[in-house]
Amino acid sequence: MSVENAKIDFKRFRETMEASSEIGRVKDTGLYRLALSDKDKEMRDLFRKWMEEAGLEVRIDDVGTMYGRRAGKEDLPPVLIGSHLDTQPYGGRYDGVIGVLMALEAIRTMNDYNIETRRPIEIVNFTNEEGARFEPPMMASGLLAGEFTKEFVHSRKDAEGLEFGEELGRIGYRGTEENRIKDIHSFVEVHIEQGPRLEKEGRDIGIVRGIQGVSWFEVTVQGKSNHAGSTPMHLRKDPMMAAARLISDLEELALEESVLMTIGKISASPGAVNVIPETVNFSIDVRSEDDEERNGFIRLLEERVGAIASLKNVDIDVDHTWTSPVTHFNSDVLEVISSKSESLGYSTLDIVSGAGHDARYINDIAPTAMIFAPSVGGISHDIAELTLDAYLEKCGTLLFEVVRELADRDEIAFDQEG
Repeated sequence: MSVENAKIDFKRFRETMEASSEIGRVKDTGLYRLALSDKDKEMRDLFRKWMEEAGLEVRIDDVGTMYGRRAGKEDLPPVLIGSHLDTQPYGGRYDGVIGVLMALEAIRTMNDYNIETRRPIEIVNFTNEEGARFEPPMMASGLLAGEFTKEFVHSRKDAEGLEFGEELGRIGYRGTEENRIKDIHSFVEVHIEQGPRLEKEGRDIGIVRGIQGVSWFEVTVQGKSNHAGSTPMHLRKDPMMAAARLISDLEELALEESVLMTIGKISASPGAVNVIPETVNFSIDVRSEDDEERNGFIRLLEERVGAIASLKNVDIDVDHTWTSPVTHFNSDVLEVISSKSESLGYSTLDIVSGAGHDARYINDIAPTAMIFAPSVGGISHDIAELTLDAYLEKCGTLLFEVVRELADRDEIAFDQEG
């Protein structure tokens, strides 16, 4: 077989995808595979088997992140490729998963063609990227970047009060700190777009220049509980009406300020049909490609909170729970992706991701970039999530070529585009 004409074995990749899609399968096309669940363990066990069969040296770090190392001709910092295998509740089978399984296929293809690289290559499966069970998201990659401590990560609890560290031990994936990856030459993460732009523009590949900045808030509105039938409207301290007014105002502000604002969770207590609530809690997710725009919106948010609390005679507390600033990916890694896409004849579109990814944190410690495959209808985090085979094959072939190039390169300047 000619190395010059090397390409991935897409049939093999498809079979690997189908095997993954059976673990935690729901409603035919969906996946329910939360981090550190029994289904996550089952997937991890299978992925470990696949890596060992590909001749990789497997290790697990102290937050459960899995690595598979393919040796290089020289003992140099490795090229890192991968993503995550956990999913949202009733999520799709592509989000994150293709990034890990395409990384595996790239390694398998190198084995097929007996390709030796100067640098080692490591596959990674990051723990709890989604944050669907343990918040915040991307804790494992954040740990590597120094954003979170091991103690913080291990102490996170799910909705049932189960701790991350205990669940990690229960499924048998509590490794050691010395197994964390340390020196990284470069990192490339393949992912589905999770948006409509590539499909709308008819492009094969998204070259991801960066990631939007994100801020999360938990809002508590405290009022006075009372009977729905005997409390006059003008005498009420109704936290639900205050919350409704604030949410409506924030939607208008988001449209004016050109940011993305989402209310993802809301609850009322005591939660009875005929009782004015005592407390209302809801979340706010704010995103923008410009940190100044996002911070400006947050200042307006705080002003509206004060005004509505006074108007509705309630107390409103806003807890700023998490922030991730705008990310700019490495220009040299992006150039490799761009040049390989051109040589393969793929049409491309420069994109800023609206979703967070592990690449966001790895970008703080190593030259990083991302490759997107089109999402049908822009749907993600849903059982209807779909990326067509033709685009998956192109994405896999591109990753293979990019990794071959990076694994034979000298050190890349650790500067960030923009």
